[in-house]
Amino acid sequence: MQPGRPETIKAVPVRHPGRWAGAVVVVVLAAMLLHALIFNPAFQWDVVRDTMQNDQIIHGIWVTLELTVLSMLMGVVGGVILAVMRLSPNPLLSGTAWFYIWVFRGTPVLVQLVFWNFLGALWPKLSIGIPFGPEFWSESTNTLIPTFTAALLGLGLNEAAYMAEIVRGGIQSVDEGQSEAAHALGMSRAATLRRIVLPQAMRVIIPPTGNETISMLKTTSLVQVISLSELFTAGHDIYSRTFQTIPVLVAVSIYYLIMTSILTVGQYYVERHYARGANRTLPPTPLQRLRGLFKGKPLPPPGPPVITAGGHEQSGSGGVGGGL
Repeated sequence: MQPGRPETIKAVPVRHPGRWAGAVVVVVLAAMLLHALIFNPAFQWDVVRDTMQNDQIIHGIWVTLELTVLSMLMGVVGGVILAVMRLSPNPLLSGTAWFYIWVFRGTPVLVQLVFWNFLGALWPKLSIGIPFGPEFWSESTNTLIPTFTAALLGLGLNEAAYMAEIVRGGIQSVDEGQSEAAHALGMSRAATLRRIVLPQAMRVIIPPTGNETISMLKTTSLVQVISLSELFTAGHDIYSRTFQTIPVLVAVSIYYLIMTSILTVGQYYVERHYARGANRTLPPTPLQRLRGLFKGKPLPPPGPPVITAGGHEQSGSGGVGGGL
C-alpha cells in the first residue's frame, strides 16, 4: 500500500437468513403442491382433458367471452356518459347520474340479473307511443328481453355505475389548467373533454378498467341463476350428470386462468402505451426482458422519478401494469 492512501475497504455482504428461510418454506410448499397435483388420483387428469374438449364447455367459453365484451362495452360507454353527467353543472343531470350510481352500486348484481330476467312480471308489454296516449308499437317483454339480453342488461348496466366513478376519478386527476387553456383557445367543453382531458385521463382510467374487465369475465358465472349456459354453467351441467365434480371444476378453472392471463397481458401493453407521456423511460416488455436475459445484457437502469397524477413518486422505468 502506498503511503498516504487509505486502506482497501473489505466489503462483507449482509446476510439475510430470513430470506433463505422464507425461500426454503416456499420451495417445500411448492413441492408439496406439485406432488399433490401429480399423484392425487382424485384430480383425474384424463377426465380433465376430456372435459376441456367437450363441445358444451367450448360453447360456454364463447358465451362467456361474448358476455364479457358486450357488457364491458356497455359499461365503458355508459360510464363515460354518467361521469360527464355527474360532473355537469346542471343539477338535474348530476343528480340523475348520482341516483343511478347509488342504485346500481348499492344492490347486488345477482339481484339485478334476476330482476331483468323477470321484468315481464312488472311490464308484460313494452311499447312506443305518446306518453299517456296512444301506442304505435308494442311487443311482449319476454320476447324483447330473452335470457341472454337479460344477462347483458344486468351485467352491463351494473358495470356502468362502477365505470362512471373510475372515469370521474380519471377526469378529475387532470389539472384544471388544461381545460382552462383549451377554453381560452376557443374550444368547446365537449371538444376539450374529447381531445384534451380524456386522453390524459386514460393513464389513470386504464388500470382499474383492466381490473374490471377481468372481474367481469369471472362475474359472468352468476348468470347461472337465470339459466344461461356460459362456461361455469356448462361445467355445472356436466358434473351434475357425471358426478365428477373436482375434475370438471379443474377444467373450468384452467380455462378461466387462460382467459384472465391473456387479459392481464393485454392490460399491461395498453397501460404501457398510455404511460409514454408520463415516464421518460418505458419499462422493458416481457419479451425484451427475455432477450436481455439470454443475451446477457443488463436491464436499463431506472429513470428519474416521475410524479404521477395522484402525487405519488415512481421510477421512470418502474412500469405500469404490475410485474409482468
